[in-house]
Amino acid sequence: MNRVLEPEVMDKHENVQAYAHADFSTVNQMFVDRLVKHYSSYLNKVLDIGCGPADIPIRLVRALPKTHVTAVDASKNMIESAKAAVKKANFDNQISLVQAYLPGLPFELHSFDGIISNSILHHLPEPILFWKEIMKLGKSGAVVCVMDLLRPDSPQRAKEIVEANAKDEHPLLKEDFYNSLLAAFTLGEVKEQLKSSGLQKLKAEIISDRHWLVSGNLR
Repeated sequence: MNRVLEPEVMDKHENVQAYAHADFSTVNQMFVDRLVKHYSSYLNKVLDIGCGPADIPIRLVRALPKTHVTAVDASKNMIESAKAAVKKANFDNQISLVQAYLPGLPFELHSFDGIISNSILHHLPEPILFWKEIMKLGKSGAVVCVMDLLRPDSPQRAKEIVEANAKDEHPLLKEDFYNSLLAAFTLGEVKEQLKSSGLQKLKAEIISDRHWLVSGNLR
């Protein structure tokens, strides 16, 4: 099945609210647990690209109280949702929220010792820009941990994945989930992106029926 692009930025209020109230706790906690288990010593100054409603930054600083996360999203409404969540969790001092677009994020070169991202790559028409941004902003030896959806073999399989994992979620969330699966990349495509970006040393693997993970250190 060929990739079908979806909107690059989720900014409609109703879609943002549906996403912010969806239950991603199992997947997000799995992501954070992997980070903490394998890379906790690197996670002092962390950049989260495409932070959404900031659930992962909140979980990360809860697990590692000395970590500071700069959380970035292109959507104004998503950043507003994230601000409310961060304030409610009392992590204003540990999580900084920034609305900004790829490429050209407004940070100093090689200034982060950890760069993380979950479910942003499938939104991008030119994924190479994402990986190049990681190379620009990560320090030498910085940890990289990127997770995203895995494109299924057919639209029918995408529908089955949605029903299996989001059956009781808001209809808008289910529609966005389906569109995201169609816009996602295969593991082979991700490996080619890493090779083209000079990041082939990073490990790329499938970790669930609908997710791949790229992880490792910049060299």
